[in-house]
Amino acid sequence: MTVLRTIFAATLAVSALAPLPASAQFFMKSYDFSGAPVRGDEAIIGLDMPDATEAELDAGLVWNLRAALNIAALQCQFAPTLLTVPQYNLMMLDHAAELKSTYATLTNYFKRKNKAPKAAQTALDQFGTRVYGSYSTTSAQLGFCQTASNIGRAAIFAPRGALHTVAKRRLREMRNALVPYGEQRFPRGIGFDDRRVLLPRLDAMCWKKNEWNEKKCGSNVQWVMQ
Repeated sequence: MTVLRTIFAATLAVSALAPLPASAQFFMKSYDFSGAPVRGDEAIIGLDMPDATEAELDAGLVWNLRAALNIAALQCQFAPTLLTVPQYNLMMLDHAAELKSTYATLTNYFKRKNKAPKAAQTALDQFGTRVYGSYSTTSAQLGFCQTASNIGRAAIFAPRGALHTVAKRRLREMRNALVPYGEQRFPRGIGFDDRRVLLPRLDAMCWKKNEWNEKKCGSNVQWVMQ
């Protein structure tokens, strides 16, 4: 086990001894966004890398995973117990070598598809912009943040050099989480009827100089359903 992972594991063990807030749970039952593994050429992933080799598709998937966890680190700070910021930072540190080779593979792909150096760099930049933009969400933020936290944990505990396997197994789930879903245990609500409220009797006979008139309306304030 590497020094970094030893320290991280020790920190988790010590933290378990102290009372900590539970990770953010926005619904009584969250929607299940899980899905089948991907290759990278599926429409739902949206890589748009024609004629890409398997290694290039893997690189595209890893870059998607990096982008999604980066967006989560930025957009999910309203729920710090999801740990999206430290998860992203640890992933970038522990998987730095694979991320570097991923970027080199993507660079070479766009050089192969665009002979002019400037066109190749422009295509690479546009690819990165589209990938990052595709994970930005507002309406589905709660489900996306919970899912990103779960996948981020899998990423930091993945063996070095195996980040692409996490991307293959979990990116469909990440994409699914961009679709807004609400409560699944009680999809029509928990059953409270907010049209019915309890109010004290307000008729004039029950009040005398702003005080309850016990002689007229009894010894206790009587509540009636409206």
